[in-house]
Amino acid sequence: MEESTGLRERKKAATRLALHEAALRLAAEQGPDRVTVEAIADAANVSRRTFSNYFSSKEEALFYGDTVRLRRLLDLIAEQPADLTPWAALSGAALRQADEMYDEPAESWLNRRRRLHGNPGLLAHQVAAYTAIERELVGEIARRLTGPDVPLRARILAATLLATLRVAVQQWIEQPDHPLTDTLRAALAHAAPAAG
Repeated sequence: MEESTGLRERKKAATRLALHEAALRLAAEQGPDRVTVEAIADAANVSRRTFSNYFSSKEEALFYGDTVRLRRLLDLIAEQPADLTPWAALSGAALRQADEMYDEPAESWLNRRRRLHGNPGLLAHQVAAYTAIERELVGEIARRLTGPDVPLRARILAATLLATLRVAVQQWIEQPDHPLTDTLRAALAHAAPAAG
């Protein structure tokens, strides 16, 4: 029973990833406004109904990768040693994730993101992807804090980290002459005094 459940979950994950990659590819080729759910489903060799089982919109399919990366970041933060300051734990997790996911310039990913970068129609959906994870991030950070105003401080640290990540990736997309980890390290260092 467990083996069939595992296989079913792997197939679901593969379908979700295929839809996400098809959405990214088509949006980069045609522009996000011209891409339809039907075209994404066709490109991933699934039905429109199957698409709807995985994503509620083409924008959700486009930003699925961001959601996966943010969830991985939550796991990495939880793995950081308890004796680190909150900002050191957040920075360490962010840098480790950058090493894991972007250790080599992924030219196709970078080019696709460049073409989507700054599209006003997608900005709200990107913010929504980050906002959905922010609540969980606040909870993880709050567990590392003591003293007064923990909920407020946790929210400030979470917002600071997410803004820093977003700015570092945007900077890297616009000027990819250095590895993302270098850009991220510099951004985290600049944000540290404000984050405390």
